Amino acid sequence: MSFGSRRTPPALGLVALFATVPGVAVSLGGVHLMPPVAAALFGISIVGAAFLLAWAAEAAQIDVSAGLAVAVLALIAVLPEYAVDFVFTARGGEAVAAHGPSCRAPGEETSACSLALANMTGANRILVGVGWALVVLIAWRRMRRRGVSPARANRVALNRADAVPLVFLGLASVYCLVLPFKRTLSLVDTVVLLSIFVGYSWRISRAPAGEPDLIGPSAWIGGLGKRPRRTVVIGLFVVAAGVILLTADHFAQALVDTGADLGISEFLLVQWVAPLASEAPELLVAGLYAWRLHTSEALGALVSSKVNQWTLLVGTLPIVFAVSSGGWSGLPIESAQRDELLLTASQSLLAVSLLVGLSLSVRAALLLTGLFFLQFALSAAVPSSWRGRELVALSVVYLALAAVVLFRRRKALLPILKDGLFTPYSALGDDMCCTTAAGKLRLRERVLIRAE
Repeated sequence: MSFGSRRTPPALGLVALFATVPGVAVSLGGVHLMPPVAAALFGISIVGAAFLLAWAAEAAQIDVSAGLAVAVLALIAVLPEYAVDFVFTARGGEAVAAHGPSCRAPGEETSACSLALANMTGANRILVGVGWALVVLIAWRRMRRRGVSPARANRVALNRADAVPLVFLGLASVYCLVLPFKRTLSLVDTVVLLSIFVGYSWRISRAPAGEPDLIGPSAWIGGLGKRPRRTVVIGLFVVAAGVILLTADHFAQALVDTGADLGISEFLLVQWVAPLASEAPELLVAGLYAWRLHTSEALGALVSSKVNQWTLLVGTLPIVFAVSSGGWSGLPIESAQRDELLLTASQSLLAVSLLVGLSLSVRAALLLTGLFFLQFALSAAVPSSWRGRELVALSVVYLALAAVVLFRRRKALLPILKDGLFTPYSALGDDMCCTTAAGKLRLRERVLIRAE
């Protein structure tokens, strides 16, 4: 188990802690700032809190099973995203209660319900289109600099046990293809998606305890004694949660006000800027793990985060909406949001299909990130009268590519499903991954990296 020295000052941890102070001070002091300045301060506080959560969750791996630790880390890392999205969803419920199914007050251009779904779809697409590709490309660059042959450096391999989150992500992705054809995100969707999440959580809780390789502030925390370590971890959870609760609502409002003041679409700010702020620490931590060539852990954590967002986050939105609206009607899905949901589900299905072989190549990573940025180019190129059709066309491309990849890898589907749903974790160890050519390649890659 690799920990940093207990004497090493956790400078990054202090920086993250101090970064939370301005937003909290403005929130508690009731200070009124220009919307762009307020959005920046509250966003920085959320980023700082997210770093504290990530480090605490990493250190907590010492005290829980390996699989559960990865899932908990992924869940906690996206808590800021949950908080911001819940704010928009609650506002949507209040708007429906006050103004009816239109979910908007007279004169409003964008409904709060639309913003809730925009934040969720943006976060999901960033995680795959940026996060997954980031891990692969960083690892490829590092291995090439170390002289690793192109055949071994051009892909990131997952462990056989990573079939578990991959299969549950596949189940959630297939179900979410239904959402674009519905009028509301309802409590029925909640039951289905939370059932998938509960099944996933139970499955990974069976994983044996592991030995985490901690870095940075998490290594300093892990080097503490049992009681001080747990005290610091719990304390960081409490502080970070408090910061997020105090700033999430103000951050959401500041983004909306910034769009109004600067003439920028508040929909775009909520869909892309808010998720970038809340997920930046998760992407940076994954990138740092990839830099150290802990590629399986980096990509595995992002896959687990995607499971959490696609099941727990989406599944709890109807609950938040029902509570805030005071009724049982689901969160309205407007026409434009159906296109966004279709694109998000299609991207997710392609991402799962590319990982069926338990590895992600540089070419596949470039495909994911290229298609992700293509949507912006298409949106800027098509006339306003065609707006939304480019998303449908891109969704068709995602689905077609997913169908081709799954057909080519059809022989691997049943083994992946069996490992993900039924194979005991005791049979999913590294020594069991080497019965196939791909498994032997992954083993040779690990041996080479360790030898270097």
